[in-house]
Amino acid sequence: MTTEKIVESPIDMEFREAGALTQAAVRLHMHDGTDFTAVGTTNRNPTDPSQQRVGEEVAAARALRDLSEQLLDKAGVDIEEATHVTTRLNH
Repeated sequence: MTTEKIVESPIDMEFREAGALTQAAVRLHMHDGTDFTAVGTTNRNPTDPSQQRVGEEVAAARALRDLSEQLLDKAGVDIEEATHVTTRLNH
């Protein structure tokens, strides 16, 4: 199967930390001009050892899950506008 790259929409991710709290912010700019922003956070238990990478991974996963849900919602709206049929995409 041969594939062709049609468009590219890079995802930007930024991390912020304050004590035991880690936050990941994800931004996606689609080629149609739509912008998405999603945030994921994690709060390390004070009794757990400090592992910055683990907090970033969890926060990033939560932000990407939020982004995924936003994209599915937009796709559902786009399908409804094109087909005039109520659509619900599974999350």
